[in-house]
Amino acid sequence: MHHIVVVGAGQAGSSLVAKLRAEGCDSRITLIGNEESPPYQRPPLSKKYLTGETSREQLLLRPADFYENNRIDLLTDRHVSAIDREKKTVTLEDGPLHYDQLVLTTGSEPRRLPAAIGGDLDGVYVVRSLTHVDAMAPEFGEGRKALIVGGGYIGLEAAAVAATRGLDVTLVEMGDRILQRVAAPQTSDYFRDLHVSHGVRIIEGVGLAELVGEQRVEGAVLTDDTRLDVDFVIVGVGIVPSTDLARTAGLEIDNGIKVDAYGRTSDPDIWAAGDCTSFPYRGRRIRVESVPNAIHQAECVATNLIGAEQEYVAKPWFWSDQFAVKLQITGLGTGYNRVIVRPGKREGSVSHWYFRDDRLLAVDAMNDPVAYMVGKKLIDAGKTADADAIADPESNLKSLL
Repeated sequence: MHHIVVVGAGQAGSSLVAKLRAEGCDSRITLIGNEESPPYQRPPLSKKYLTGETSREQLLLRPADFYENNRIDLLTDRHVSAIDREKKTVTLEDGPLHYDQLVLTTGSEPRRLPAAIGGDLDGVYVVRSLTHVDAMAPEFGEGRKALIVGGGYIGLEAAAVAATRGLDVTLVEMGDRILQRVAAPQTSDYFRDLHVSHGVRIIEGVGLAELVGEQRVEGAVLTDDTRLDVDFVIVGVGIVPSTDLARTAGLEIDNGIKVDAYGRTSDPDIWAAGDCTSFPYRGRRIRVESVPNAIHQAECVATNLIGAEQEYVAKPWFWSDQFAVKLQITGLGTGYNRVIVRPGKREGSVSHWYFRDDRLLAVDAMNDPVAYMVGKKLIDAGKTADADAIADPESNLKSLL
């Protein structure tokens, strides 16, 4: 029987195998994951799961019996160490497994601090998996001192949870401002003010020189010689695509596993989807770290595995929950040269509209679902918007559609 093997049991891998069965694929399907748990949601890890509002079972993307009921061989806590492209096998602990078509949905890994500056001390954590969050959860006692390294969305979400739990929180960002890599200054300003209003101490333009302690972290020294007493540290300095398996197999790598518009790698019998891939987008190559991209790209690859020949057209969107603010982002703001700030109808709501000259690129909407919805529809349709109308808070956004 024709055998499809999927390596990586995260959002992309789970979505892909489910789509294959939904489309009537009758091949043998094997999904291999390196964690003990069946596929689960990652975004709630740093939010509702950490606070105890969401249980481990509620994290599961699909019921535990879904895979057996749909004739999907789910192999958990298994490690694929190599791909033999000539023999068309992947190597597991107990030997090789043959494939006819192979899909890599290996996701991404968090960057860690070097051991030379204390990154391997006890009490230093990253946020990526159930294991990571289960290990750090006991640290969240009221009044304890938490240091967050990195002012991206993961760092800010962790800071928000810690502050809500009554911890003494300091966040250090070596860049000039938080969210510098992913957002306009106006969005950085919004979230800086939000966190400061909740008691978070934010230090920008200063890096971490070292963490100090014998076996366990006890303090931190910053590059301006500031010294901080800390009880534990959360590192949120970005993620990198998990490409080692693909690279060792000789597949082409370009800021991730390089795939074409259909999801094929440089080997026609190997496909890839999700965080680990870079793909064509409007005349350039991008890599998108988001749940929606993982789902939609994986589902597109699934249909192509059974002959659809459908190009993946990315429609990037993201979200982040911090305190009582829901940030919704649509589009990619890269290359903007103008940002319009539009107050929302509800108190505290606002949206930031990114333009490149007259072309609408992206929208950041803070507690403003109407702005997000309008912006998303315009961007997905490849349309722009009247900048003057957006700038006028009395105008009706829906009329732009």
